Amino acid sequence: MDPSVSEGDLEPSRPESCLDQPMDSSSVHEVVHEVVHEVVHSDSSALPAKHHDPDTTEPISCGLQTLEELLSWKRSDANLFNVAAVPLAPRDPPLAASARRTLVSHDMMGGYLDDRFTQGTHSDAPYAFYHWQYIDIFNYFTHNMVTIPPVVWTNAAHKHGVVVLGTFITEWTDGAVVCEAFLKDEESYRAVADRLVQISHCYGFDGWLINIENSLSEAAVKNTPLFLQYLTEQMHERVPGSLVLWYDSVLEKGELKWQNELNESNRVFFGACDGFFTNYNWTEQSLEGMTGYSGLDGRQADVYVGVDVFARGKVVGGMWETNKALEIIRKHNFSVALFAPGWVYETLSDKTQFRKNQDKFWALLSDFLSIHRPASPLPFVSSFCQGFGKAIYRRGQLEASRSWFNLSAQEVQPLYNNTQLEGGGWLSSRSCPDDAWNGGCSLLLEGVIPATHTSPVSAKIFSLDVLLAPKTLVALIYKSSPGIRMSLELKTTDPSQCTHMNVHDVKVPPVSAAELGDGLESVSQFFQLCGNPSAGGWTIGCSQLELRGCALREVSVSIQRDREAQETPISCRVGEILLMDGASLQTPPQLVQGLCIYDVVWLRGAGTSTSPCLHLNATMHWDYPTEFVRHFRVYWRRLRGPDPRIPPGQLALMGRAYSNLYRVTELEVPEAPGLLELVVEPVIRKGFPLPESHWGRRSLSYTEAKIK
Repeated sequence: MDPSVSEGDLEPSRPESCLDQPMDSSSVHEVVHEVVHEVVHSDSSALPAKHHDPDTTEPISCGLQTLEELLSWKRSDANLFNVAAVPLAPRDPPLAASARRTLVSHDMMGGYLDDRFTQGTHSDAPYAFYHWQYIDIFNYFTHNMVTIPPVVWTNAAHKHGVVVLGTFITEWTDGAVVCEAFLKDEESYRAVADRLVQISHCYGFDGWLINIENSLSEAAVKNTPLFLQYLTEQMHERVPGSLVLWYDSVLEKGELKWQNELNESNRVFFGACDGFFTNYNWTEQSLEGMTGYSGLDGRQADVYVGVDVFARGKVVGGMWETNKALEIIRKHNFSVALFAPGWVYETLSDKTQFRKNQDKFWALLSDFLSIHRPASPLPFVSSFCQGFGKAIYRRGQLEASRSWFNLSAQEVQPLYNNTQLEGGGWLSSRSCPDDAWNGGCSLLLEGVIPATHTSPVSAKIFSLDVLLAPKTLVALIYKSSPGIRMSLELKTTDPSQCTHMNVHDVKVPPVSAAELGDGLESVSQFFQLCGNPSAGGWTIGCSQLELRGCALREVSVSIQRDREAQETPISCRVGEILLMDGASLQTPPQLVQGLCIYDVVWLRGAGTSTSPCLHLNATMHWDYPTEFVRHFRVYWRRLRGPDPRIPPGQLALMGRAYSNLYRVTELEVPEAPGLLELVVEPVIRKGFPLPESHWGRRSLSYTEAKIK
């Protein structure tokens, strides 16, 4: 690591603007300066243009374009809104123990589309990915020289134990100039590697795909394996679980010539990093040749055979026949790298059918993909939200009726299945945005139970590795169809046995809150709605399990008729599943602390009145352990305006935050002088609302600048 870069430069820190605000004061004062070209300036505003939308000041993700930009990058230049709030979750089996891995390289229309908005955006038909249980590595690919993955992707992938890679690419004539500059000597290539490590560590993603698609001089190609080796070593030291992969392009003599395989001409690069991503024009014969190649050195899982889903060039499979390519790759026991599976979105004109096409595509591949289990501690909670929808729901009630997209809102995704039953029946599961308990969608279970099928039907929802507490509290929130009973079914295994031979089923009977209460207020809060239909027709069933030394492996929903045997249609919704340690309810909840307001920008624009209105744009930062929350709800209210006869307003929701930062944008406020309040409510994973005494609050007063 570059000795000139101190450890402190790499660690996330409290924004310097917050340090100027005394925490013992509840108010911040701003001076609104005169209008210039419809923009009203504030003394505290110093927004980096590249990290904010020029029209709204919304925070956005972006990459780096030049070598100079990379080498001059500093931790103080980082976009704090693009720092991942979710650490990489452990998984079972660990990535290193997976013999046949799956990598997705996401390349779509130049990149940084709807996903560049770190707080989400309005989008009628966005692209999203949610089949995380099938993949091991996610690479965000663009043709920027340094592609930094948008934070929404890192947050979503990490919840599922999926490693996230950025991309470092050089191409053609300009790329050759860059390579000659940074590969000329040890000092130069170490400087580039150090910056790549610092960027990955700062933003919280897990490594790099290195793609050199230009020829190299003799001196440059000699230093390339040394660059790879140094980068890989430094990444492993700074970011546990990180990976550095090399794309099949340049040969050991410096010639740009794609090989479509690992061989003697490119193995020097494979030996210097964690893996090799082949080009796409391979044949089964070339895979057979690689299988017996001595240069593999027992690292067959580290060879990712490329599959272009667009099927460009002379390739095997692709498009709706991508499964044919995977069948051959798996036959020879290699890992696979799927390039641009967003084909299902880009090329199919009816974007309203995206979910259907996405599910069809991954169902075709499922026979050749291994499922990994997220391995997280309690509490486990999921409302099945996919990070987009046509409305936003909160506790079964409609909160906002608008299309939206924010992958940071995505929760742990279920298994999507289609099962045939004896007697001509069937059962399928899919996401449905027409109704939800929390977020943008629920899990819809549809099918038919034939008259001859008398036993319960089981729909497998999650494959997990979660150690259960001695007293585990369970909630199932659902809507059943007429004549149908629903309950949870858990499969557990004794971790001391560490074997699937000791798996047994645990039926989860619903119980009332009265049966569970042990005098704790938080327990009472958790179960106060149990067994009672809520607003919107949702039923909340609660249970308590006493299972010692058990690890949860599967979560299923059991569906059974409650009337005579006859053919019965099924249309049931699962809104949320929650499992938590009962003892954790005895721990007092945390308080939001240190709320500060900075980077204030005032704008003039259209509003509810006929004259241009004053709009507030500002960044809020607070302290709260993000591992305890699903998100934060951010409000504002008017306390005082220029007319003292108008009473203070009610709290109004501005949006949701998925980290300890929120950018207020285009908030219409009363003319100066005025006083308003900004409020942060944590929505905790334990499921019950926190009292307002635990919320964060800060007032903002503002006056017009005096004209000299």
